[in-house]
Amino acid sequence: MLLNSAEAQSTGRSAVAIDKDVVAALDERILGPEHKSLPPTAWGRTVREFLDSAPALADLETPILTIDRTAMESNLAVMADWAAAAGVRLAPHGKTTMAPQLWARQLETGSWAITLATIWQVQVARSFGVGRVVLANTLVDPVGLRWLAGELAKDPDFEFLSWVDGVATVREMERHLAAAPAGVRVPVIVELGGPHGRTGARGLAAALEVAEAVHHSPRLILAGVGGYEGALAHDRSPEGLAAVRDYLEEVARLHRELAAAGRYADRDGSPAVVTAGGSAYPDLVVEHLAGLADEEGAQGVPTAVVLRSGAYLIHDDGFYSGISPLADGHTDRPLRSAMHGWARTVSRPEPELALLDAGKRDLPFDEGLPVPQRIAGPAAAELNSAATVSALNDQHTFLRLPGGAEAEVPVGSVVRLGLSHPCTAFDKWRLIPVIDSADAESPRVVDLVHTFF
Repeated sequence: MLLNSAEAQSTGRSAVAIDKDVVAALDERILGPEHKSLPPTAWGRTVREFLDSAPALADLETPILTIDRTAMESNLAVMADWAAAAGVRLAPHGKTTMAPQLWARQLETGSWAITLATIWQVQVARSFGVGRVVLANTLVDPVGLRWLAGELAKDPDFEFLSWVDGVATVREMERHLAAAPAGVRVPVIVELGGPHGRTGARGLAAALEVAEAVHHSPRLILAGVGGYEGALAHDRSPEGLAAVRDYLEEVARLHRELAAAGRYADRDGSPAVVTAGGSAYPDLVVEHLAGLADEEGAQGVPTAVVLRSGAYLIHDDGFYSGISPLADGHTDRPLRSAMHGWARTVSRPEPELALLDAGKRDLPFDEGLPVPQRIAGPAAAELNSAATVSALNDQHTFLRLPGGAEAEVPVGSVVRLGLSHPCTAFDKWRLIPVIDSADAESPRVVDLVHTFF
């Protein structure tokens, strides 16, 4: 398994609970044809039995998505150390992977909580014993609120934070919590939005109105402020960076005004939370928000600044490699892409075209097409830099080879592909092989990661 308690203890960092026995029980699940690209020889075996056979990547069928253990473990250490040095906490967004095995590694290496996007995802996390959850979304679903109230009532150690961005949201939550067990109050974060952004109160005045409604609510507790800066820019242009900076300054101002007004009095000594995304612009979040934890708690209110970065664990060879300040070329300890696609050449119908057996059902494409990197196997070789992927069909990749390269990419050869956007890579696979190193001549399969989408 990916769990490594000794390593976690050696970091000296404390982690919120996750039920390691429930996570470990995933090794006893039976493999079958529903697990895409595993060989028929794995069917009927448990995960542990299959791994005990020492499988190699070459033993699997194509197409396949893999996690590079070496790169992922490096990313865990890089981000944990970076956050600790910056004085912020990590609540990585679990929706990126929906993989409790990976959440466990993040918690063991010091993450403060797991962030999720829907109440169903929260329920998955609770089934694995995750003890502190940030729901980075509003919760007005009546079934979900009834479940949450019951969960908070039966487990006083369970810590939960949700978002609100309007007075109507506050009223709807109160309505569905009216029959909750006595004493149950849901901690909420006032979400500040931005022009042309996603959810979030539009402007400081609207956010303060929401906070006032929470302050007077018998069923909610004001826990902090936050939002998502990544919705306001998609690059590091001067205009994009300025939009993010202005937004983060407004988040800081909102927190200071609420602290000065005594609106965190119900926190009973728990720190108020100021939270932002942090996958694309973690440097700006730290620049504009980290100091709130040092302002004598901002008007005397203890404050925790929390990054919800989701992409850092896997990183990529596309969008995040181009925008993250922790990417290669921007720091001495860069994040590395820990995911790759592997697809087999099934047709060479034209001199400058190869068709591979992976498509939209297998690989992400919303933040950029796959990048051809190398031929895999004993004849491993880097592909010509002119090689590109021009399109994906449902089950095919169009690999363009200017000048022709039939000898370089023959039918039957396996091509390693760099990918963009882990959020839309993992959701296509219910079981993902972990290999020792994607750069090895013959990568070994060292684990299988279950996803819950």
